[in-house]
Amino acid sequence: MPTDFTAEELDRIASALERIAPAPAQAPDFSVAEAFVWHTSPDRLVPVARVNRVALPLLVGIDRARDTLVENTLHFARGLPANNALLWGARGMGKSSLVKAVHAEVRARGGNLKIVELQREDLPSLQRLLTLLRAAPAVRFLLFCDDLSFSHDDQHYKSLKAVLDGGIEGRPENVLFYATSNRRHLMPRDMIENERSNAINPSEAVEEKVSLSDRFGLWLGFHPCSQDEYLTMIRGYCDAFGVKIDADTLRAEAIEWQATRGARSGRVAWQFFTDLAGRHGIALGT
Repeated sequence: MPTDFTAEELDRIASALERIAPAPAQAPDFSVAEAFVWHTSPDRLVPVARVNRVALPLLVGIDRARDTLVENTLHFARGLPANNALLWGARGMGKSSLVKAVHAEVRARGGNLKIVELQREDLPSLQRLLTLLRAAPAVRFLLFCDDLSFSHDDQHYKSLKAVLDGGIEGRPENVLFYATSNRRHLMPRDMIENERSNAINPSEAVEEKVSLSDRFGLWLGFHPCSQDEYLTMIRGYCDAFGVKIDADTLRAEAIEWQATRGARSGRVAWQFFTDLAGRHGIALGT
């Protein structure tokens, strides 16, 4: 094989190698924003100019989860011990909204806390992200993964297990991990039962994946709301945004909306209120 290369050929080779194995991502200026989104190909943290969130007082019917998560996050922001948290349960009951609202509440109380959103599909890049965050020890980071779950052939969970409490490096001291999921054990119940029934050793068949949820020190369950809680949510939105409507009319319209959707949740309450505010000419932007 030839060993003498021209400068142009060497440049082409170097460029090709960089595309195959890109240089480590550079840490951004974390002072420019309170929130960032992690992207790959290439690795980068993109600042978010405005976080899509609702105010903490508007989240109704989840008082225990709210108070527990606020306290845990305050501990972390103050440099005290805190647990990674898994928020699991019914759809549309404010799991992701609570995480973002708690982040805002802790910052309002003086905590130097940034939130970084990570997509489930990007979990294999988690160690590279943590390397960036570990290099900024003066800043506290809330790493957030929404709608976390795994299928039977999904290997992404292994990247997360090492971070939560395994591996040599483990989780950086300045990073806390919060995740939301509709599933308590992050995998469908029928998949758990199927693997147990078909395995030679049923307990070992699912133990590796199910044990991932055990690595979250804090479990917060979210359950379907009652009709009274649903109506209280909507009344709270009306009061907060100045929508004037008769109580009986509001109740009748809200119940009809819920019936047409075939569901009752915080998300349905907000969707009804969005329609109501539009009909009353009220803007919801902040």
